[in-house]
Amino acid sequence: MPTEPDTDLHQEAVSDYYGKVLQGSEDLLTDACCCGDEGLPSSVKAALARVNAEVLDRFYGCGSPLPPALEGCRVLDLGCGTGRDVYVASQLVGPEGFVVGVDMTDAQLEVARGNVASQMERFGFAAPNVDFRAGCIEDLASAGIEDASMDVVISNCVINLSSDKARVFEEIFRVLKPGGELYFSDVFASRRVPAELKRDPVLHGECLAGAMYEEDFRRMLTSLGCPDFRTLDRRRLAIGSKEVEAKIGHIDFDSVTVRAFKLDGLEDGGEDYGQRATYLGTVTDYPESFRLDSRRVFETGRSERVSGNTARMLMKSRYSAHFEVEGDWSIHLGRFVPPVASGGCCG
Repeated sequence: MPTEPDTDLHQEAVSDYYGKVLQGSEDLLTDACCCGDEGLPSSVKAALARVNAEVLDRFYGCGSPLPPALEGCRVLDLGCGTGRDVYVASQLVGPEGFVVGVDMTDAQLEVARGNVASQMERFGFAAPNVDFRAGCIEDLASAGIEDASMDVVISNCVINLSSDKARVFEEIFRVLKPGGELYFSDVFASRRVPAELKRDPVLHGECLAGAMYEEDFRRMLTSLGCPDFRTLDRRRLAIGSKEVEAKIGHIDFDSVTVRAFKLDGLEDGGEDYGQRATYLGTVTDYPESFRLDSRRVFETGRSERVSGNTARMLMKSRYSAHFEVEGDWSIHLGRFVPPVASGGCCG
């Protein structure tokens, strides 16, 4: 996998774009860093309705990286901006949980911190369960994020802005607890973005120049010990700017939501060990079914064949309380053949 080229787009340039050039989401030239609220679960919609307008007005995201079953969790938001997803997660984790937001843009953090008191009052929390810290996502230790301290790491259209994505993902897996989940939305490109485009500050700020090529992303995660990630949603981006379209040529860009787990024993393909899983219908907002990825949906009460990787994800993460999994890894039956109706990436 090629390394990211050394460019003149330093962190200061990105910070200036989001702190000075953009004063609101209406200033964006494309919809790469915008998303609607369609399809959000009821609890997330309700939580969004309680987030202050000042926070929402300067939100630049491309998805909804808020997984279910967050009650009581410690959550880290990479590139939290004004705190929109932090404040939503704050409500979902509840007073027993905690959410940390990290961002390098002072203007964004000023807004986020300025709303803490009013948001906690609006949520009915006696004490804040959020903390906004200045720092770079490539060096979370500098923001005081310790090893194996987070249950969930989220990020919304921010990792593409980093010039050292390998370091970002190294840090993510460092701070996640065993069984912890990475759940993020970001922009992916249909091919590798040429080096000359990576030097364009507008394309970079609009989340296009730094978009990851998905195969390079797969190779990167594999090198970090995570050979199996799951895609949940994918949306083709409409550029909407003739100037930007002329620059990017034939590259297509998608907003993609991805989940990955910090788990030992994952294999680089679906293997069959004769295991079965049954969803208990106990995750909030999902009484009838649970979607592990874009192709794997578990109907409540129905026992289904699963690959060894999927069994680990369901048994060794916080979702274990919501599933019954039969079998172990003592007998290998060959390559896993997903069920025709649902089968995910690796079953």
